[in-house]
Amino acid sequence: MDLPAGHVSAPLLKRQQHPLLQGAAVLFSLIIIVPLAAIVWIALTGGTADLVHVATSILPRALARTAALLVLISIATAVTGIVAAWLTVSFEFPLRRLLTVALVLPLAMPTYLAAYAAGEFFDFTGPLQTAVRAIFGFSRPSEYWFPDIRSLGGAVLVMGSVLYPYVYLACRSMFLLQGRSAADVARTLGASPVRVFFRVQLPMARPAIAAGLMLVMMETLNDIGAVEYLGVNTLTFAIYDTWLNRGSLSGAAQIAVVMLVFVVLLILAERHARRSQRFAGGKTTTTVHDAARVQLRGARKWLATLFCALPIAAGFLIPAFVLGGYAVKRLDVLFTNRVLSALGNTVLVGCATAAIAVTLAFVLAYSARVGRNRFTALAARSAAFGYAIPGTVLAIGVLIPLASLDNTISSLVNQAFGLQPGLIMSGTMFAIVYALTARFLTMAEGTVEAGFHKLPVSLDHASRTLGRTGGQTLRAILIPAMRPAVLTAALLVFIETIKELSATILLRPFNFNTLATLVYEDASRSQVPDAAVPALIIIVAGLVPVVMVSRSLDRVR
Repeated sequence: MDLPAGHVSAPLLKRQQHPLLQGAAVLFSLIIIVPLAAIVWIALTGGTADLVHVATSILPRALARTAALLVLISIATAVTGIVAAWLTVSFEFPLRRLLTVALVLPLAMPTYLAAYAAGEFFDFTGPLQTAVRAIFGFSRPSEYWFPDIRSLGGAVLVMGSVLYPYVYLACRSMFLLQGRSAADVARTLGASPVRVFFRVQLPMARPAIAAGLMLVMMETLNDIGAVEYLGVNTLTFAIYDTWLNRGSLSGAAQIAVVMLVFVVLLILAERHARRSQRFAGGKTTTTVHDAARVQLRGARKWLATLFCALPIAAGFLIPAFVLGGYAVKRLDVLFTNRVLSALGNTVLVGCATAAIAVTLAFVLAYSARVGRNRFTALAARSAAFGYAIPGTVLAIGVLIPLASLDNTISSLVNQAFGLQPGLIMSGTMFAIVYALTARFLTMAEGTVEAGFHKLPVSLDHASRTLGRTGGQTLRAILIPAMRPAVLTAALLVFIETIKELSATILLRPFNFNTLATLVYEDASRSQVPDAAVPALIIIVAGLVPVVMVSRSLDRVR
């Protein structure tokens, strides 16, 4: 039987090589590799005086503070996330459905905004201390004791209230998909709900807990706005302070290398946890009905409601109330040149980053689809590394090669034309877009790859069998089918760019502000009320992906 013209058999299609795509994928991986190599190079070639100063004066205190913060926040988020997931999955109590969805709301609140709002809420003139003085008749601070929010404990409270949803979402998914049937069997054998939790559900959820905690630690390492405002000098702040305030780029790079060690350990632990989670999860899925939940009665049902409501209030409602109250009184700020300029810069940076990140992600995901090999696998792993790198570390790694490239271009132009072009990349918006693309490429690539997974490879095979080339298949079939995934990836990257602070604050040109850096500047001057309007815009934008996640939380699977 003769095959139609242009026919390509399925086995042959799968073995085809795409050197252009593979080359592009490897080239894109350099977006992550070059900044990391630059950091290591500057750290190794720095002077011994910087190394001695960093090792003796900066690292001991910063390491101790960072380790303490990571441990305490991990404990706080683990307790909150695990118990909240267990309660909403296993029991029926008042407002359970509403609280199940609302427990993810703190994801819309950047940690630095929560810190600024907490500073106002717990301040001497804030609503909480004002209420305490009114109730007990105090008139001076010396008459009563009140905890200081600008402390390590305050940082744990604020950041833990915002970051616990990472653990909550991971545990809830595991409880729903795997632990339910085993829990029901244990109950039929006479085990109490608490015993079932500790002996069955919690051990089975350990991989999910570990994966969630790794994300919490990565976000904690990346934060700079909250830790600086709350007075906790972590490694991230030490990089910022060493670079900008002490003028030592090599010293900042040496601290950044130490942070990279933390990051690598977290990535290895997170990947191990995910492999364990896939093994624990297997292919088993169970349907969860409302009737399967245990009905709590008496005081227990209200305690469950209170436990789930408190982190929502601390992580979202109180910050939104404080900042929203200020914003209502200062709506005229929205139309000032300062805010409008920052809003325009934010949209411009967000659109540029989203467009570039999604384009690179599409190429990486498509190259893996049509011809996965060690080159495309290496490119995908490099892209996945970007999100784990703290913004301050990435900023140093981006600035060093761009500054060298600027100097080279300037020298060549000067020799050829006698002109001084100045900073072309390192002192412009390009540096910010580069750093944010490297950081959020992981998010875009994961979303696009998930979209490709929903399209069976047989579509490509059928199209090629009918005589279409790979390019025609891509244009006529895959790109239209992938439009929802691509738009979702672009939206997620755009919103994360709006919220990003740590890299932007270090790389922005002079007189260039985004909404996040504008809020940071006002808060640094103790003018949080002036920052309320741009802060509220950031929160509203952050609600979009949270709503996307929450819509699927309480559906029956």
